[in-house]
Amino acid sequence: MWKHGVPSLYSEKTRTSFEEAKAHIEQEYDKVGESALEWYDIQYWLRFFHLDVNGRALLRQYANRISVYPDVIPTLERLRGRIPFGSDVQRRAESSIEVELEATGLGRYFDHIFSVTSDFGAVKKMTEVYRRICMSLVVEPVEMVHVGDHYEFDYLVPRALGIQAFFLDRSRQKKGDSVIWSLRGLDQETSL
Repeated sequence: MWKHGVPSLYSEKTRTSFEEAKAHIEQEYDKVGESALEWYDIQYWLRFFHLDVNGRALLRQYANRISVYPDVIPTLERLRGRIPFGSDVQRRAESSIEVELEATGLGRYFDHIFSVTSDFGAVKKMTEVYRRICMSLVVEPVEMVHVGDHYEFDYLVPRALGIQAFFLDRSRQKKGDSVIWSLRGLDQETSL
């Protein structure tokens, strides 16, 4: 959606080539940057580029391109009866998460879904975000396990709060006790 849908619409509107439109749009994305809430908001970008389209409809148009890593569903199935709740913490807007969960069928595995941008008005998973999630779930940080693929926000930050965190490094660049390359052995690595 971000690298094809919005550029395609902009290309049509401005009567420029797809490549020119994409280069311009990515330049504008970069100006705003990942540290701004707007960067994650499809409605913001549709207004910014004066594109008359419904954001949710555009998200749904690209839903068939969403895929799940092969280790995700088997791991969730194995852990399903062993964990009292599940939560998915994303740095995406809530509407994007809803479409992703519908398209993949992963929503059935999670009792609680948190969007850092929509629920907490933040763009980074800082300790305060994790603290608020723990309060919402009525658990202590040491009772929570978190897995993510961003070294700082998914691993270092939650560990600083006392959460049992694992860094999912599918590129296999990092090694360590709390670094996993696949979700397959997660239940063996944790106290779950």
